[in-house]
Amino acid sequence: MKQNRFLISGGGTGGHIYPAISIAEELSTRFENNKILFVGSSDRMEMQKVPEYGYDIIGLWISGINRKLHFSNLLIPLKIISSIVKSYFIIKKFKPDFVVGTGGFASGPVLYVASKLKIPTLIQEQNSYPGITNRILSKSVNYICVSYLKMERYFPKSKLLFTGNPVRKDIYLSTISKKVSLEFFNLNTNKKTLLVLGGSLGALKINEFIESNLNYFKNLGVQILWQCGNHYFQKFQSLETDIVKVKPFIKKMNHAYQAADYIISRSGASVISELCIVGKPVIFIPSPNVAEDHQTKNAMSIVNLNSAEIVMEKDLDTEFNRVFEKIYNNKEYSLKLSKSIKKIERPTATEDIVNYIKKFLK
Repeated sequence: MKQNRFLISGGGTGGHIYPAISIAEELSTRFENNKILFVGSSDRMEMQKVPEYGYDIIGLWISGINRKLHFSNLLIPLKIISSIVKSYFIIKKFKPDFVVGTGGFASGPVLYVASKLKIPTLIQEQNSYPGITNRILSKSVNYICVSYLKMERYFPKSKLLFTGNPVRKDIYLSTISKKVSLEFFNLNTNKKTLLVLGGSLGALKINEFIESNLNYFKNLGVQILWQCGNHYFQKFQSLETDIVKVKPFIKKMNHAYQAADYIISRSGASVISELCIVGKPVIFIPSPNVAEDHQTKNAMSIVNLNSAEIVMEKDLDTEFNRVFEKIYNNKEYSLKLSKSIKKIERPTATEDIVNYIKKFLK
């Protein structure tokens, strides 16, 4: 039996890493005899996260441009050349049948080299506004899988496939009960639970807001499951109590989502896809520090369907409590948000992407 070999590249943040892992898991299921290798940035979180799922990964010396004037930007051309050369030797040695990119700096050199070597390629763009890496790659890859309509503004229309964003199987196939999930985090099974997500790297402004409003939530009778990010855990871990659980990173997100009654979250495209499947009332707090403010655009695509609420980071102190109480005090409205966001889910996104890969390889 022929072995199918897949090279997958993407990383930098969870929004690029977890779609890549989801695709890898589906490829492993659908191709009986397979070999999967990841390529990432040598100093980013994928080097730790990908092996946790049992996959091998090779790191490239690659990074993005520092927006502030910094001497490290002088190394960018050298890093690009180095990564293209290393990608060439990785591909020549591994001999992939298909190469997948999910965004992030490392995917650029890998997909560029693969396309030049005439190896079938696919990129998966999570956001409503694509990153520069995928915009450049779109000219040479075979397929572009997207999650938003009207993406022909950025990509060649003939290559577009509307699939949605891949979501990890442990989230959309989860059968864990709420009681078990609450007990998993040592939370009270009789209290309402707020899940706080600041993205895989954490969000300082959200963390500081939660810190200054712990008494507010306590007075409402709400307990908190708080993913503060690895960067900020040392600063906020002392705030943990019997009703406030502070985590640097939550690996068992299926438990976290099931435990939650309400969720506040950044609005990266991947987490939005998960939240649509989870179907809980959500308040988005978009990061203002991303290219073209794409997190606000992502969030508004849901808010405009009356499926979630939004509070801008700059308005947290003046607007958040009003918006949260609108949900907390109105069970009918809370249920409406849950049902509405659930209608947007696309749980078969990963399967659809792999269907296209399988079709291409026939």
